[in-house]
Amino acid sequence: MNEEVKCSVVIPVYNSEQTLEMLFSKIQEVFKSLKISYQVVFVEDCGQDKSWEVLRKLQANFPKEIIAVKLSRNFGQHNAILCGLQHATGELIITIDDDLQILPEEIPKLIIAQAESKAELVYGVYENKQHNYFRNLGSLLVQRIAQYTFRTDGPITSFRLLSSSLSKRIWNHSQSFVYIEGLFFWHTENVIRVKVTHQPRKIGKSNYSTIKLIKLAVNLIFQFTTFPLRLIMVIGILFSLISFFLGVYFIFRKIVYEVPLGYTSIIVSIYFTTSVLLVFLGVIGEYLSRLYSIQNRRPQFSVREVLMDVK
Repeated sequence: MNEEVKCSVVIPVYNSEQTLEMLFSKIQEVFKSLKISYQVVFVEDCGQDKSWEVLRKLQANFPKEIIAVKLSRNFGQHNAILCGLQHATGELIITIDDDLQILPEEIPKLIIAQAESKAELVYGVYENKQHNYFRNLGSLLVQRIAQYTFRTDGPITSFRLLSSSLSKRIWNHSQSFVYIEGLFFWHTENVIRVKVTHQPRKIGKSNYSTIKLIKLAVNLIFQFTTFPLRLIMVIGILFSLISFFLGVYFIFRKIVYEVPLGYTSIIVSIYFTTSVLLVFLGVIGEYLSRLYSIQNRRPQFSVREVLMDVK
């Protein structure tokens, strides 16, 4: 592989056998028109279709331009991107999805914006997202949590350009849960955004369902913030105050008016406080499970096979 590569394009692949050849063909045309050297790093995330067979054929036909990596099992999009970044050798690295909803023709916008601004991270943000309502709602939830967590001042997308120096700085990440934006914003604030066009999906369906996006949002909250712990502390203090004043109220009624407390109020109080305590223990358990995962130092991905030109 020629080490003097100007741009690397990292593409996580999952169940996309129908789009891969067209995607690579469009990338070829873009970089031919730009007249700069490039490589494409496909990371196949152990899907159920024949994507790997398609990538084998592409890499055999274009050995100098393509690196194909197959993971040993499904690790998720962000882990696949991290794997691709570690195989990319370009001065500039672009990540793009495999579904052709962002066309490679949008790549020059990122390159021009980076050349003008010298930013370490450039996002291509969508003017209009071409997803269904519930998919957009799930994406909005993740966006809002990410913006709150990482103190970003704008939207984030999977279509981005980053410098090779930023890429290398995130390689030492040790957590098994990977959220790539969390790594980027930890290491840089030199970020800009440019408008790009988001195309309607023509082939297949999105691998990110609303349920998966909600799970991602929950993981973001527990992995990168202490908000749940702070929330249960506030709730605990609030209910302690309520319980104290209720206790004073019932004791006052008992002494002054001789009103019996009764078993019902006691049982209800016990059930209520027990359920609150169980919720609190569940939140603490989520954090302990993540500490256990970090302590085990499980790798973010495991590679089964790599196809590349070794000359």
